[in-house]
Amino acid sequence: MQVLNWDKQTEKKISRDYSSVFDKEIFKKVNRILTEVKERGDVAVRRFTREFDGIDIPLKRLKVSEGDINRAFEKIQVKFVPILRQITENVEDFYKKELSQSFEVKNKTGALLAKRYEPIERVGIYIPGGTAPLVSTVYMTVIPAKVAGVKDIVICTPPNRDTGEIDPNILTVANLLGVKEIYRVGGAQAIAAMAFGTRTIPKVHKIVGPGNAYVTEAKRQVYGFVDIDMVAGPSEVAIIADASANADYVTCDLLAQAEHAGGTAYLITPSKKLIDAIRKRVDTGSIIQVKSLAEACDVVNQIAPEHLEIITEDPEKILSQIRHSGAIFIGPYSPAVVGDYIAGPSHVLPTGGTAKYFSPLSASSFVKSSQIIRYNQEALQAGREHVQKLTEMEGLVLHRISMEARFVENS
Repeated sequence: MQVLNWDKQTEKKISRDYSSVFDKEIFKKVNRILTEVKERGDVAVRRFTREFDGIDIPLKRLKVSEGDINRAFEKIQVKFVPILRQITENVEDFYKKELSQSFEVKNKTGALLAKRYEPIERVGIYIPGGTAPLVSTVYMTVIPAKVAGVKDIVICTPPNRDTGEIDPNILTVANLLGVKEIYRVGGAQAIAAMAFGTRTIPKVHKIVGPGNAYVTEAKRQVYGFVDIDMVAGPSEVAIIADASANADYVTCDLLAQAEHAGGTAYLITPSKKLIDAIRKRVDTGSIIQVKSLAEACDVVNQIAPEHLEIITEDPEKILSQIRHSGAIFIGPYSPAVVGDYIAGPSHVLPTGGTAKYFSPLSASSFVKSSQIIRYNQEALQAGREHVQKLTEMEGLVLHRISMEARFVENS
């Protein structure tokens, strides 16, 4: 690992690395895919599946059938189902305590004001396939949606290049969680199909889930036609550690990021002893040498990493100084891997510094709100003069008349 001192130059380098996530060529290619799918629907979806996934799938095979699900159950390991049940309980228990509650208040004029929360009706989830199908992403996205009360959940995931099939573990997990619609479509064309709708794949209202640069760019471009969870890039971890940290633990957690394509790892420490122990063990990522643990917190708040591990003598003290991170793992026995698989909170997290303004995927990600306003004549009268003055100021005469019509005596 390269060793950097924390200074303005290092700060600029990290900011520059994050800004490189936007790629003009990817933008153009994705825009072409979105436009064609929007205009030509299933025909374009099939063409891009041939072009990018290397397989020609008939339209009637785009949607996974009940027979496909049954065959998938025959291929999985028997021990997997009870393990899944325990994991899903962890995730459900976490999110059941999180949802916002509707409320009603009365203001000084006597008007009743309320906020009502309702689940989004139809949600599309993208599950990456490729060489390592992310089975865990199925339950980390579907369960929060179900807890929120989403009625229709759709999954799009790329087919295997050789067989045209979807990983049986993905299918069985989705089926056990009650997902009825699964499609053999990946990449930007899957995002386009869910955002705009085709004859085979009906439109959704929100799209969530991680993906490669093309999927991410597609989500960015369809935002507004549908809602999205976030614009996420390659996986990343930052570790704040001091001289008390076990170098083997730190090494393993940094190396784990190398299993993700383009994964980034940072070790942030004031300990020269730890730096010497780690620098030759890990090839990718950066060690940022700081003067103190307080400065280490400043670095993390600037990076705003997806995963943050705190492996120090007093990790709770460090936690109180962290403002920006997707998920924070406290102490030597809380590696990021538990968040990836079993802890409960979703592993779909903001990356690339976006933890400064994006939040992790959660049950509340699948809920929208409506504002309810109920005035009686007395409450309206109390606000009459204010509305008159404001409408005059803005020159909106018909707005004022809309108010005054309520006070015209019946002839």
